[in-house]
Amino acid sequence: MDLQLSGRTALVTGASKGMGLEVVRVLQEEGVTVVTASRSVTPELAETGAVPLIGDLSQPDVPARIVAEALGVAGTLDILVNNVGGGDAGAPGAGFLDFPDHAWSSTIDLNLFAAVRTTRAALPALLASRGAVVNVSSDSARRPHTAPLPYGAAKAALNAVTKGLSEEFGPQGVRFNTVSPSSTRTALWEGEQSFGADLAQAMGLTQEELVAALPSQMGMLTGRFIEPREIATTIAYLVSPLAASVHGANWVVDAGVSKTIA
Repeated sequence: MDLQLSGRTALVTGASKGMGLEVVRVLQEEGVTVVTASRSVTPELAETGAVPLIGDLSQPDVPARIVAEALGVAGTLDILVNNVGGGDAGAPGAGFLDFPDHAWSSTIDLNLFAAVRTTRAALPALLASRGAVVNVSSDSARRPHTAPLPYGAAKAALNAVTKGLSEEFGPQGVRFNTVSPSSTRTALWEGEQSFGADLAQAMGLTQEELVAALPSQMGMLTGRFIEPREIATTIAYLVSPLAASVHGANWVVDAGVSKTIA
């Protein structure tokens, strides 16, 4: 399917690996010129040929610099994908009392304020191009018990901000939507030093056993983790003209988990 994106320009944050990297690949396949933002350039990102910009978007002054540099490279901006996220997961099973103020603030800086600041800086260009923004959230915003509470809370706030931006700027031609994935096959689960590795150790399982068993235990009807490309193709559709009437939506990609909960 031709998404009618050829010749457009995009800025994708958190693009060095996982879902962000796959978004870069999918957009390029559709003829988009992609500029990326991440704290480092992985070999996989370098292989895409996208223009890499370096910076920690959780720092207050970095998003505006990144957007200015992206516009300096591309000249215009049609698409913004705020994918950067993550943060301190704490020890497996960590609860509310295990997260001090600095854990909350760092998580909110990365998962909420990075998107807020990047969007603020990019809005003049997006208004000029009548562009589209997708903010990558998480189904933990709806099911906070599935992730560290600061993370779920930050993503819930991101959903609210996205809806508010849609209502304010949709009439001016800029579309805002959110994609909320459930557990996706990334380094978070499969990396050697990762949340998945720590959780498997705490449960007395190998990491492979955890990855094989967890989707069904979570109620994912497919019985498997979501692939990053499934998220990336959803995002590509949402920023395309084919989704011109999709405003302020939260597209949940959870392999049916929502059907198993009240």
